[in-house]
Order: sequence, then C-alpha cells, then structure tokens
Amino acid sequence: MKLIVITAPYFFVEEDKIITLLFEEGLDILHLRKPETSAMYSERLLTLIPEKYHKRIVTHEHFYLKEEYNLMGIHLNMRNPKEPHDYAGHVSCSCRSIEELRKKKHFYDYVFLKGIYDSDPSSNNFMNFSAEELRKVVKEGYIDTDVMAFGGISPENIHEVKDIGFGGAVIMNDLWEKFDVCNDKDFGGIIKHFKILKEMAE
Repeated sequence: MKLIVITAPYFFVEEDKIITLLFEEGLDILHLRKPETSAMYSERLLTLIPEKYHKRIVTHEHFYLKEEYNLMGIHLNMRNPKEPHDYAGHVSCSCRSIEELRKKKHFYDYVFLKGIYDSDPSSNNFMNFSAEELRKVVKEGYIDTDVMAFGGISPENIHEVKDIGFGGAVIMNDLWEKFDVCNDKDFGGIIKHFKILKEMAE
C-alpha cells in the first residue's frame, strides 16, 4: 500500500530537510499543499529538495510548477477544481462522498477519498463511512489501488485501511503534529513516526 504525505499548510525552516529524509525513508509520494501562499515560497522549497525526488511530488497550487520543476503531477480540489488548458500529465483529485468517487474515479490517475476517520486522534471511528459501506464499494470495484484513504489516518488504524483494500493512505496532521516548528531542533520524532506508518503500510 502506498504512503502519501501532504505537507503542512505553512512553510518552516527545516521543511526541506524533513521532506528529504522522508523520501530517503521510503515515502512514495509527497503532495505539496500550501493554500493561499505565494508561488515564490513553493519554488524555494522545491529548489532545496533534491531533484531526484521531484518526480514523486504532486502540487495542489501553482500548476505551472509541474513543468518548471519536472514534478509528478497536479491535484484538483475545491480551491483549484480544473486542470489548465492543454495540460497533459498526471492528475489526481479529492472526493468527499462515495457518489463523487463513483463519478470521478475513472477520470484520474488516483483519487483521495476524504473523511475516512474522525479527526480526533483518540477515536478510531469511521467519520463519513462505515466499514461495511466501504467493503461494499470495494466489491463494486470503486475502491482499489487507485483510491487513497484520507482523514485521521494513524498507526492505530492504518492496518484497517490496508485490510479494506485501499491503494494507499494519505497522512497529514498525524505526522506534522510530531514536530514543533518553534521548539524542536531534532527530526528524530517525526522520522520515527513515519517509519512506523511505513512499516504498517507494507
């Protein structure tokens, strides 16, 4: 099962170093998501990440970065719902319901199904869908290797995501909460947490 990490929504000094370490530890795909930020800062971040990893980065904003930095592709969402005119290349998108998944899945390289778990880390309850509902959608052929589970994924529930039949797990808050940008100088905690997630996803 693939492991996809979405960046924190803000930029911070050590970000390029952590991202590079994540790739070195086996991160499959990074989604560069920096809503309402200047393209200049995304460009700077990309120049600090080794070029060999650019082919594994998907951008949510400033779609020209895909060609400029030879990225993997672009991701569509509510803020940026349409791909550029004459765009050719990898496109992924976010879905918020089973109905939306059924309509969009076959048009994209892969899709995120959002709201899998409650965002409260103390709860492993499904938020928008029951386990039975998800297994039914698997049998229908709409959840497979091209559908990534997103929302509240953690070491406590990632095995369930794999067992259901998702092609990947999308990690965001569970990972970045392990690094305090104001106080932490050591990346050990966040990298250790990623290794646990990666091991459980394999």
